[in-house]
Amino acid sequence: MITQRVFSYGTLQYENVQLSKFGRLLKGTKDSLPEFNLSVLEITNPEVVAISGHKNHPVVVYTGDRAHKVEGMVFELTQTELEKADSYESADYKKIHVKLNSGLLAWVYVQR
Repeated sequence: MITQRVFSYGTLQYENVQLSKFGRLLKGTKDSLPEFNLSVLEITNPEVVAISGHKNHPVVVYTGDRAHKVEGMVFELTQTELEKADSYESADYKKIHVKLNSGLLAWVYVQR
């Protein structure tokens, strides 16, 4: 089975979100995303707010500053699960491929 790596710094780490979107708990490893900072985004999609339990979600923003980094978890998802993660993230996010501090390549949802 082909898997996709996703770097999560926010609500995809929540057990209730994982169970709701993937039907299972994800196993991950700690990693960090260089040259990004955390910000906050107000979510307007009521389904996403209901699943996460929060109206304000974290979002990462590229700074290009090597002193900045965001801590999080790397999860392996199937292609179908990645599509479910895409449907969970609001239209304010976009998915990009990044290189993490560990050297792993992963998808991450950043501010659109």
